[in-house]
Amino acid sequence: MRNSSRSDVDAFIVMDVMEAARAAEAEGRHIIHMEVGQPSTAAPVAARTALVDAMETNALGYTVALGIPELRTRIAQLYQDWYGVEISPERIVVTSGSSGAFILAFSALFDSGARVGIGEPGYPSYRQILHALGMETVGIQTSEEARFQPTPSDLQTLALDGLMVASPANPSGTMLGFDELKALIDACQAAGTSFISDEIYHGIEYEAKAVTALEISDDVYVINSFSKYFSMTGWRIGWMVVPQDHVRRIERLAQNMFICPPHASQVAALAALDCSDDLQANLEVYTENRRLMLEGLPKAGFDRIAPPDGAFYVYADISHITNDSLAFCKRILDEAGIAVTPGLDFDKERGGGTLRFSYAQSTEDIREGLKRLEVFMEEFQNG
Repeated sequence: MRNSSRSDVDAFIVMDVMEAARAAEAEGRHIIHMEVGQPSTAAPVAARTALVDAMETNALGYTVALGIPELRTRIAQLYQDWYGVEISPERIVVTSGSSGAFILAFSALFDSGARVGIGEPGYPSYRQILHALGMETVGIQTSEEARFQPTPSDLQTLALDGLMVASPANPSGTMLGFDELKALIDACQAAGTSFISDEIYHGIEYEAKAVTALEISDDVYVINSFSKYFSMTGWRIGWMVVPQDHVRRIERLAQNMFICPPHASQVAALAALDCSDDLQANLEVYTENRRLMLEGLPKAGFDRIAPPDGAFYVYADISHITNDSLAFCKRILDEAGIAVTPGLDFDKERGGGTLRFSYAQSTEDIREGLKRLEVFMEEFQNG
């Protein structure tokens, strides 16, 4: 049977690392997971309780394509609470995770062959989804001086149809301040370039609050998710904020592509929005884990890092150690029992000399992982 060229996408390497770690665990080994960007905590208790209650009284069938009205209204309230921004609930689109939002956004904004800019290092599924939709990813090699974020000067000669940014970013955890984000949005609007802001790590910030693109303009797409801050990765529930005149276009696409987001997940998500105590407790764990990582990684020999402003990742330059991050990660897993992600997932050009460490797991696991890394690196350098 024939294959489409659109289906010829790269593997999501972190998922392959997860599978290798699972296989090692099946053999009885204790693996420390620093590869996956997934909270170790479950969804908030009240969210799970709300779903149990709903299962007793509700058939949990199809909802309207844009999501249940109560959830859309409550998400709109979140923007008022977090940023002081008033958003009409009509502009909120509930999606099947942020991945569903990416598919809807790219389909609504771009024709086949469109050129969409993505900062590198960056989340790998952006470019794979764009490729599967017949669009062209334009990689923007960001610099350490710009904290691995695109700048207006990077865009000047690219003739982009769209720009995708993430703040806090994956894999670096760096954020764009208000002025930096505004400069990018202004540059895109002046050039007629659609602007998409991936904000799925909002809520997981440390020294400063993340800025939403909606503080600057309504003429943007903003994507968020319940996966990270709300600790609901497997529930596959997210949302998108779009300009008012794009709502019906998105609705028609959502009706045909997805019918609706999972009803059960919408019920749980609505309750999760009022679980601030649980969520703050999770953030305190990430804060301590971040402190341990920034202290422990340099001791182990990983001292070329961009301190993360948000999310739960540390991106490390290991080009002075190796330019084969894939093989290096395999050796760390085999010899130290630690799963980490090679930078090739995020940057095809420079990723052979970088690693991403996740600190989304328990503090006990982070402490143990750092101890193992220190022993591994001592043996590696002396070997």
